[in-house]
Amino acid sequence: MNALRYGLTPKMKPIAPRRSALVAALDVGSSKVVCLIARLRPHGPQQVLTRRSHAIEVIGFGHTGARGMKAGGVVNLAQAEEAIRQAVDAAEQMASVEIESVVLSLSAGRLASELFAADIDIVGSIVSESDISRVLAAGSRHSLRDGRAVLHSLPVGYSIDGVDGIRDPRGMLGSRFGVDMHVATTDIAAARNLMLAVERCHLDVEAMVASPYVAGLAVLADDEADLGSAVVDMGAGTTTIAVFLGGRLVHLEGFALGGHHVTMDIARGLNARVADAERIKTLYGTVLSGGSDERDMVTVPPLSEDEREQAQFVPRAALVNIIKPRVEEILEMVRDRLAASAIAAEQRGHVILTGGASQLAGLPDLASHILGRPVRIGRPLGIAGAPDAAKGPAFAVAAGLLVYPQAAHLEHSESRRKRQLMTGTGGYFARVGRWLRESL
Repeated sequence: MNALRYGLTPKMKPIAPRRSALVAALDVGSSKVVCLIARLRPHGPQQVLTRRSHAIEVIGFGHTGARGMKAGGVVNLAQAEEAIRQAVDAAEQMASVEIESVVLSLSAGRLASELFAADIDIVGSIVSESDISRVLAAGSRHSLRDGRAVLHSLPVGYSIDGVDGIRDPRGMLGSRFGVDMHVATTDIAAARNLMLAVERCHLDVEAMVASPYVAGLAVLADDEADLGSAVVDMGAGTTTIAVFLGGRLVHLEGFALGGHHVTMDIARGLNARVADAERIKTLYGTVLSGGSDERDMVTVPPLSEDEREQAQFVPRAALVNIIKPRVEEILEMVRDRLAASAIAAEQRGHVILTGGASQLAGLPDLASHILGRPVRIGRPLGIAGAPDAAKGPAFAVAAGLLVYPQAAHLEHSESRRKRQLMTGTGGYFARVGRWLRESL
């Protein structure tokens, strides 16, 4: 895939403020695949969620268990393709539409952030749109790295003649113009293979975006994004982190540890099948110890199907002793990563937990104790028409993909003409299609 060889992931055209649009979101995770189809309709200024220009109404919903995925990455292309097809087909049938493209999330590939600075001479003496485009392009060129693909390229702040902290430089006077860029990257292999699985379903990828970023777009109130907050998306195979400050994404990170590791610990500790361990975690899992834990018994089905083997009964305290150490390990890793982020100085900055693994009983209290910050569970805000099953924290990423088109204008992306010049071939999707045909 020529574009990804140059570190260019798909970028979507920002949605026009006064036009409606049909958007399809595809969240391919380690444990489930979710497809949401929604109509975005313009609305006037509002007092809450002020950064959103459109109302979102879900008209199609499909989800299925993930197959061929591990730690958010594709490990079996055929199985991943089959699961994607099932989720998309269910959403299309519910919406009575056929989609051609999706906004795609990514949690794999060792998500990471870097800051880059660039400066240029101002043409004339007044900062123009052309000057802004040139300085953003200069900052983006510095961010290209072998083996890494750029997911997001966001200006953090501008400077004019050494004066920093400028948010909107248009029309200002000066001679030297600079920008600080926040660039979020992932491994090219992870991006390429996930994109390939989607393209094999005859779908174009309009944009590929980081899971915790769009989770934040779905669950954060305006004040939380402005004052400083961290969104921790606790999935089955990965835990990813997005830090927001001043209303912008300023840090992104992730590691391959999540709810599935808790499930595997239960399976080993109780000598149970993985499916039974997942059910026990869902029904009885908690990180809080209670006075009745020694008396409350949990039924563990036998490991084999031999009728002579009896189910075992273990106290709930034993289950807590298995779950809590792994969850503490995950939270301690989150704490260490937040200490190196822009939110470190904001001691009262909130932490919002999303993802399926965030639903363990007692998790907010334990997280608040370990992280030393206020913690809450995040659920999608301002999404109409979604079924009850899609309103919880496990679906924050999918919901955020529907919000993302309204934030796409914040990002820098090379023009289609510049991408053609960089790759030396035809249009972007033509290059993708040609690469896919050559790979089959």
